Amino acid sequence: MRLPFCSHEKDVAALVRGGQWPAGSPTELRAHVAGCSVCGDLVLVTAAFRAAKARSTDAAVLNSPGLLWWRAQLRRRNAAVKRVSKPFWRAQVFALAVYVVGAAGFVISQARHEQHLLEWLAELPQSKAFHLEVLLPLANVTGSAEWNWMTVLPSVALLALLSGLIVYFATDKH
Repeated sequence: MRLPFCSHEKDVAALVRGGQWPAGSPTELRAHVAGCSVCGDLVLVTAAFRAAKARSTDAAVLNSPGLLWWRAQLRRRNAAVKRVSKPFWRAQVFALAVYVVGAAGFVISQARHEQHLLEWLAELPQSKAFHLEVLLPLANVTGSAEWNWMTVLPSVALLALLSGLIVYFATDKH
């Protein structure tokens, strides 16, 4: 198969690439392009590509360099935080697993040694450990009850500490 060839194709291509078509071209060359299918296609395709390039160049919106730099720094910082926090998350999961295994081992060992653990667990809700009166001392001689601050303050501090830990772990994003 032989492709069509025109002797004026190089001249037309040079004028189109230089941006001189059709204003800077001779009249006989314009008349030739009107009659030649090879040169006419060359002008048509090149003009279509130039128009598409102009439209895409006008449509492209360039952000400011400061904004691009800030976004790159933000991505880098987020990647570093993610990379650093991954071992902490793994350590928390490992600590939880050790705690669960240890608690299960303790319960099993107590059940095997017949320490009546199940009976003790069944009686636990009725025990004095869950009643507020434990924090109050027995009524003194005058009949009024006073708070035992040596018991109340550590209990409140422990409750505050555990509440803070629960809130921290509940809101922590892994």
